[in-house]
Amino acid sequence: MARTRSCSVRDRSLLICRGHMTSQASRAAADQPPKICCEYLTEQARALFGPHPFAAQMSEDQVASLLPEYLAMSQAFPYLQAGSQRDLIFDAMHHNRDIARDIELTSVVANFICWDETGGHGRILQGGKAALPDILLTKNFHSNLLKKDASQLLGRAILPNYTSRTKQYLHSLYAGLSSKDSLVRCAYMVAFELHAADMIQSLWTTLAKTFKAQPDDLEYFRSHVGGEDPAEKYHGEMTGRLIGELVQPDRSGRFLDEFFRAYRISVQWCRDLIGIAARTGDDHSEIQHHGRCHCGSIKFYVRAPRELSGVRCNCSICQMSGFIHLLVTGDKLRIERGEEFLTTYQFNKNIARHTFCRLCGVKPFYRPRSNPSGFSVNIRCLDRSTIARVRITEFDGEHWEQAFVSMHQDPESCFEDQRSELAWRAQ
Repeated sequence: MARTRSCSVRDRSLLICRGHMTSQASRAAADQPPKICCEYLTEQARALFGPHPFAAQMSEDQVASLLPEYLAMSQAFPYLQAGSQRDLIFDAMHHNRDIARDIELTSVVANFICWDETGGHGRILQGGKAALPDILLTKNFHSNLLKKDASQLLGRAILPNYTSRTKQYLHSLYAGLSSKDSLVRCAYMVAFELHAADMIQSLWTTLAKTFKAQPDDLEYFRSHVGGEDPAEKYHGEMTGRLIGELVQPDRSGRFLDEFFRAYRISVQWCRDLIGIAARTGDDHSEIQHHGRCHCGSIKFYVRAPRELSGVRCNCSICQMSGFIHLLVTGDKLRIERGEEFLTTYQFNKNIARHTFCRLCGVKPFYRPRSNPSGFSVNIRCLDRSTIARVRITEFDGEHWEQAFVSMHQDPESCFEDQRSELAWRAQ
């Protein structure tokens, strides 16, 4: 097959803030730990993911479909951010220990972001301490400013629409923001804020064009990224300072992996909103599902629908490995990193080529006997944030020849006991 390989972030050129070093100096310092800053992260995110999806031209119908889900995100985010440190505190209470400094740092940033999103910071800037009672004016919540802007554009009120994909995105976001790993918490905070700046600016520009509106009349957008001193700039700088506090030089490579993973989740959610608004009800369009082995040495992606059809086989190797099969053609899978860590095992007919990570032993995908030119991907190795549902059927691989022949004569006869996503997650 034709394989394309992408360098991992840690294999890219040395990260240098603000261009203070020349390319020649960069090469000379190639063995030094990278210095990571928000300017570089933003630049690399744009290079990796391209223009923001919301920068695309949209019809009024597309906007009308998108805004309720965007409102759901805007409404839920400050509550998720405020609650994200809860389990960390309960863990300290349970073990009767002091609050670690990394928890103090991510908590104070989380608290401020929530305070700002619910209008508190803006009220104090305008009226000083005397304005504190005005925080009860919830009309100043940023999500309520968005409702006002949407009503102005659409000529009607909107309500938040928590679709399955938006709920899934918010759950993935919360999982990162509440991680016990301070590096992951930092990566998700920084990625969300840097992505938000690009997302809000792109949507602001597009909405003004679509509805021929005056940009400054849209208060939600103006308060975030407008004027001479936009708030989002400071959100990015504030979360960016966490990098220097929490990311040791020897962990910078892992931080970058987590940052781009978190950034990708937000970008993919935006792409999904645009795509579904355009194709109304088509649940079979393909997206990129990213996956890896257990140690992360091998990373790949596979193109498949958000709703996956998996197969559980009872042959000896599948039973022992717990493999859940996603069968795809050869052009659907690309290895992003770690092809050199793959090793092959064959047995019996020596047709299937079982490929394992030689470091951790996990088999993320392989060339199956039923389709040697294609792949079977282990659904358990995929990032669940992009999976809407998994429908699983059983295959009698213990009697492979009979089941395979029967499948081609009567596809339903060798599959039985269809299971839902919940059953898959319970295994």
